[in-house]
Amino acid sequence: MIAGAPSAARAPGGAAGGAGVETRPAASGPSAAVRRVAVIGGGTMGNGIAQTFATAGFDVELVDVRADFVSRALTTIGKSLERVAKKQEWLADRAAEVLKRIRGGTALEVVRECDIAIEAVSEDWALKQKVFEQLDQAARPEAILATNTSSISITEIAAITKRVDRVIGMHFMNPVPVMPLVEIIRGLATSDATTALVSDLAQRLGKTPVEVNDYPGFVSNRILMPMINEAAFCLMEGVATREAIDTVMKLGMNHPMGPLALADLIGLDTCLSIMEVLHQGLGDDKYRPCPLLRKMVRAGRLGRKSGHGFYEYPGS
Repeated sequence: MIAGAPSAARAPGGAAGGAGVETRPAASGPSAAVRRVAVIGGGTMGNGIAQTFATAGFDVELVDVRADFVSRALTTIGKSLERVAKKQEWLADRAAEVLKRIRGGTALEVVRECDIAIEAVSEDWALKQKVFEQLDQAARPEAILATNTSSISITEIAAITKRVDRVIGMHFMNPVPVMPLVEIIRGLATSDATTALVSDLAQRLGKTPVEVNDYPGFVSNRILMPMINEAAFCLMEGVATREAIDTVMKLGMNHPMGPLALADLIGLDTCLSIMEVLHQGLGDDKYRPCPLLRKMVRAGRLGRKSGHGFYEYPGS
């Protein structure tokens, strides 16, 4: 079981087929044998990853610690698929058929049926350690264990397991179904074969894999999070209002979203965790988390998911 959660029966579902489902050519690359994927964690990133794999034709086992978390994730995916279907003018039953490819539950033992497991739990080292200990025991010896961590060392995560050559970072961007990038992060012992398979798998999802080395924050968050952190410092020091800071970055730097609004979307707790990893891992005070960011997290103002961050989100 994940993180010591009690066992529960899986939600109904299974492989999809029938009218309205897009037929894809058989894969021929290094990941050709991958058919079933486990996603551990049904939050924003986890449900987005599950939706993306299911849309690409994979069978997905979505695992979380509680049945209500799983139910909420499946509901979120269903609504997202309905929006995609309307926007892309899918055939009438395609969204429902994609959703049927995802089975949800709390039993981590289902990863034994999977070729790869992708961890997408909170950005918390102790939690990830517990999950990977359990994944290593539950998964088949030849299965790959991937992590969607946005900053934590792949080498340290791999060291928890007995399959260091088959542990890798597969860092998706939010929102997963839309964003084309996947950072592929090799740990110290990650094999060439594992890297090739996961890169090929990302391409089968319609994503662009970019290989980066295992340093704190990798590339995306080593550059992005200090910008968000500096925006928080500007707000704390009264340099400008939240709206002014975001407008400058949108209109002046052509960013689609201002850094403070983006922080709210990501989650201020996640931003703080990544800044702490950067600060500790690189030992440079330029990565010191902004006191305002830390204060807001302590107050429970985490952004969109809590209804209040740098901005307010009524009804969230």
